[in-house]
Amino acid sequence: MQEKFDITGMSCAACSARVEKSALNLPGIREVSVNLLKNSMVVSYDETALNTQQIIDTVVKAGYGAVPQQKGGVFGNSADGAFGRPSGGVSGAVSGASITPVDTAQKEYETMKKRVIWSFVFTIPLFYLSMGHMLHWPLPAIFLGMENAMIYGLTQFLLAIPVIIINSKYFRMGFKTLLHRSPNMDSLIALGAGASVIYGIYALYKIAFGLGHGDISMIEQFAHDLYFEGAGTILTLITLGKFFEARAKGKTSDAINKLLNLAPKTATVIRDGVESVIPVEDLQTGDILAVKAGESIPVDGTLLTGTASVDESAITGESIPIDKAVGDTVIGATINKSGYFTMRTDKVGEDTALAQIIRLVDEATSSKAPIAKLADKVAGIFVPVVIAVAVLSAVIWLMVGATFEFALSIGISVLVVSCPCALGLATPTAIMVGTGRGAANGILIKSADALETAHSIDTVVLDKTGTITEGRPAVTDLLCCDGVTEEELLQTAASLEKLSEHPLAQAIVTFAYGKSTSLLPAGEFVQIPGGGVRGKIDGALCLAGNRKFMESQGLWDGSSAAFAEGYEKLAGQGKTPLFFAKGGQLLGMIAVADVVKATSKQAIQELKSLGIQVVMLTGDHTGTAEAIRKQVGVDHVIAEVLPQDKEQEIRRLQESGRKVAMVGDGINDAPALVRADVGIAIGAGTDVAMESADIVLMKSDLLDVPTAIELSKATIRNIKQNLFWAFFYNVIGIPIAAGCWFIAFGLKMSPMIAALAMSFSSVFVVSNALRLRFFKPKHVDAADVSAPRSNTSMMQPEEAPTEQITVEQNENGGTTMKKELQVEGMMCQHCVKHVNDALSKLEGVIDVNVSLEENKAVATMAKPVDDAVLKTAVEDAGYEVKGIETYES
Repeated sequence: MQEKFDITGMSCAACSARVEKSALNLPGIREVSVNLLKNSMVVSYDETALNTQQIIDTVVKAGYGAVPQQKGGVFGNSADGAFGRPSGGVSGAVSGASITPVDTAQKEYETMKKRVIWSFVFTIPLFYLSMGHMLHWPLPAIFLGMENAMIYGLTQFLLAIPVIIINSKYFRMGFKTLLHRSPNMDSLIALGAGASVIYGIYALYKIAFGLGHGDISMIEQFAHDLYFEGAGTILTLITLGKFFEARAKGKTSDAINKLLNLAPKTATVIRDGVESVIPVEDLQTGDILAVKAGESIPVDGTLLTGTASVDESAITGESIPIDKAVGDTVIGATINKSGYFTMRTDKVGEDTALAQIIRLVDEATSSKAPIAKLADKVAGIFVPVVIAVAVLSAVIWLMVGATFEFALSIGISVLVVSCPCALGLATPTAIMVGTGRGAANGILIKSADALETAHSIDTVVLDKTGTITEGRPAVTDLLCCDGVTEEELLQTAASLEKLSEHPLAQAIVTFAYGKSTSLLPAGEFVQIPGGGVRGKIDGALCLAGNRKFMESQGLWDGSSAAFAEGYEKLAGQGKTPLFFAKGGQLLGMIAVADVVKATSKQAIQELKSLGIQVVMLTGDHTGTAEAIRKQVGVDHVIAEVLPQDKEQEIRRLQESGRKVAMVGDGINDAPALVRADVGIAIGAGTDVAMESADIVLMKSDLLDVPTAIELSKATIRNIKQNLFWAFFYNVIGIPIAAGCWFIAFGLKMSPMIAALAMSFSSVFVVSNALRLRFFKPKHVDAADVSAPRSNTSMMQPEEAPTEQITVEQNENGGTTMKKELQVEGMMCQHCVKHVNDALSKLEGVIDVNVSLEENKAVATMAKPVDDAVLKTAVEDAGYEVKGIETYES
């Protein structure tokens, strides 16, 4: 049996480890997974040997709280309520009355926000008052002089009390875990702050005694031995770190709610020949539904009558809508782009494809183990050692004849100097600065865990649609029949397709507008289901559609070998060829495809240069996936995978020992994004993908993936430096505070100096973390980087392209040179010809080699030709030059 629990009282990895260890010791336990981020625990156990109450009692005994989550998880009963919405008295987990993870995270964030604000309200004046004497800051006269020492001390005490009350949770949890012999970071905070307060109260009594007995030296000594500001500073700075952690946590719980909201709330059901709109949760298997153009399909089912073009990108990731006919399967939450049809309901509730994706997201987040912080790993050892040293030091000094005040001062100094302020700030400050630097580079890092984990990534899995590619169809090739010009083909195609709502048609129209093609009026427009469209232009019947449609019209029999070969080549590259005819004459075909982003190839090369394996995962068919693989150079490709298969592939890689980052943009990527060690979402993708991911690329640029990994490595280095300092400081400071050098050298550290040393340690850690503000990615923007030359090694990211001249002897005894132009806008071999002709006409150019695949043109010149002349020639031909450099042969 598997059961989920909400766990309360956890504050660090030592806590989650303690809970997990306690549960694992129970008889009948098979598996335990504690998630610190979600404050949850998933337990698999033998219900014949163990029950829920025993598990709860064990967690409580360990010092924490446990409450079973509602039965049904995110979903309600599949027959009664879809996606967990209550129906007919069945309670769903996502009802209005239930507390969702989003509510819990938001409540924690708001609580920490109030705590940190009010802590600073009292700590700032407390710190100013206590340090004013030493730093010669202006203070009111009432706080100056030995006669006002009690006022000075009581004021500090009164300012410290609210800070202690506001942050009393540290004391409750710290001493509670200490009593259970499992001290954590809260224990260190409670002991350090508590020791400062106790000693401060003791000092107040000594001041009062001195005032009553006229002992000026005692007053002067203890007026400088008030450590209330140490307690306030410790609690406030640690709370500030916790506040930033809570803010990050609040962003991670919205994914499931967004998925739930994706499904339509209502459906049009046909009963007894009458259409009526009912809530989706009232649907039953076998119901007949009507779906109109523009509506979302309510649930999974089978198309009964009519035809449609369905956008399934939300589920499959496929950017091009799929034509549906009678008998085809339709998926809930996908969109009917055009057409009207009726369908039979086959799956409802938790059985639908969308519900299965939701379940995978929830399971992946529940089973994702928190990353143990280095500081938390050593806390269990560090705390008992510090306590032992403090007690032992005080006892030894009492035994050798020291006064009680001296011994107590030694013990307090040890606790204060070893206070976990620097230890606690070592990680969150570096994380905070690292995430801020990431944001400055357009990389939104949503959790500290993600930033820490990314440095060890050795495998990056990329979704194809919208990640490697643009995610929208675009014209890639034009192939004209004999006697037909490119302008005539494009004009006819765009004039006819302008009346269509199909995304492929819109891509052609957009391309025509980009070429400044004038469109002609079209009449008698008709859409042919599953085939194409027809209409009249200038009185001539015009047709547009796929190959099957043209064959049915008797307009193409494949007799032209060159034309047939072109079709097969384009189809083999994963492109969609569309045919156009006018007046009974085939004009040609236009290929449409989801084109690769400009920076994808460079990003993949940079990942590989970091020693990372790159895998492409897509729901597209094998032909398209393989074509993209050849273009961008990924190591491995897996095609035709369903959403659950993507998640399973990530799991398989993890089980083989790989640290996996998943990069995607669609709802179908959400389970894989959550399952991965680090989920990275494209900023232009869906809200659900961005909520499910740990890192969001706001610029939708794949080059930011290697940047995020480089930033993670820099941050981890900084954290290790901070932790080294925190421990090195303790190794030096604790022996001095314990009085080890007092007898030999008279060296003793008073609690006040210990508090100052602790503060300096914190300042050092924060200052070191601030160095991350100067982090810069090693690569430059894709627009500034030319494609690598085929005959030279790949440039390192930090190297700028340098100009090199190739000098060769020509046949007349002179010299030649070559220049390479990066050309954008070339879509087909006609474009290649245009660029070739434009450059060949220039004086001094003796040879031109244009590559459509690499988007470049190499011009060989018998004499120097200015870059501006080359650029103008290409731009006059209708294309864009992104860069020119000399080419080394």
